[in-house]
Amino acid sequence: MKVAVIGAGSWGTALAIYFARGGHRVGLWARESEVVEGINRGRRTPLFLPDFQFPDGVEATGSLAAAVDGSEAIVWVVPVQVSRPVLAELRRSLPPSVAVVSASKGIEVATLQRMDEVVFDELAIAPERFVVLSGASFAKEVAEHLPTAAVLAGRDRDLVRDLQRAFSSPAFRFYGSSDVIGVEVAGALKNVIAIAAGMVAGMGLGHNTLAALLTRGLHEITRLGVALGGEAETFRGLAGMGDLVVTCTGGLSRNRQVGERLGQGDTLTSAQAGREVAEGVPTARAATELAKRHGVEMPITFMVDAILAGSISVRDALTALMTRELKDEAAL
Repeated sequence: MKVAVIGAGSWGTALAIYFARGGHRVGLWARESEVVEGINRGRRTPLFLPDFQFPDGVEATGSLAAAVDGSEAIVWVVPVQVSRPVLAELRRSLPPSVAVVSASKGIEVATLQRMDEVVFDELAIAPERFVVLSGASFAKEVAEHLPTAAVLAGRDRDLVRDLQRAFSSPAFRFYGSSDVIGVEVAGALKNVIAIAAGMVAGMGLGHNTLAALLTRGLHEITRLGVALGGEAETFRGLAGMGDLVVTCTGGLSRNRQVGERLGQGDTLTSAQAGREVAEGVPTARAATELAKRHGVEMPITFMVDAILAGSISVRDALTALMTRELKDEAAL
């Protein structure tokens, strides 16, 4: 199977390596010329996961048309906030009937749209051709071939099953789902809670605090997800609880790292320094606006957004959350 991976950051790099190890031919599109040259000449990228060697089945290119030529599946790994212009360029060379698999997590701030909505806008594909890939998965551990499980969600169950069979291996197990909205919302919003988890670590708070944060964070993610049309069960699965746990507790999480720096007193500009993108930063703003639009109370998300905007300190936000009006656990 020919798979095009669009985006050669850490996650795109890991997926390209994984697919090629599984016997697929991979066209990997990279924006950076040094990444293309490094992979094709030395089988390594100088920027993302540089310690890992690419199998011979990966061919890097700076041409979208070349990357997708002959592909049966396009795996999208471009950050959400900068996806539109790349999608617009891709539309000119989109193969017929190709599956578009989004592995990008976030909500577009300008439109408050999920990635499936952004893809439909720019590529004008049938909804049945869109699939979302999400779950508890760090790029480095996928590249290391450590056992991982994730979800493929799509509206065409036959296509989802075909991709499950094509993508799964003893190192990476894919479960199927029809809940595109729930899986996308879960993948986007867990990054916001991960920033808060990093703040907890940065302030030197304990396991009690982190456990409360994860539990209440999952509660509010689920409320918004269901309000947007997702299924409650999805948020108890790999794309919800699973991804939330790994992103909030694992040291490899970029969003958690940003939160930790903020908890230690760094500025947002300093905390975000580097090439890796913390998708939770813009998503906090988008999630806040979506929650207000749908009348959903999300106190943790609202506080993260306020901290990122510079309107409240981390310490004052913690006090505000701990001294809110007392309620029953299941109440809004």
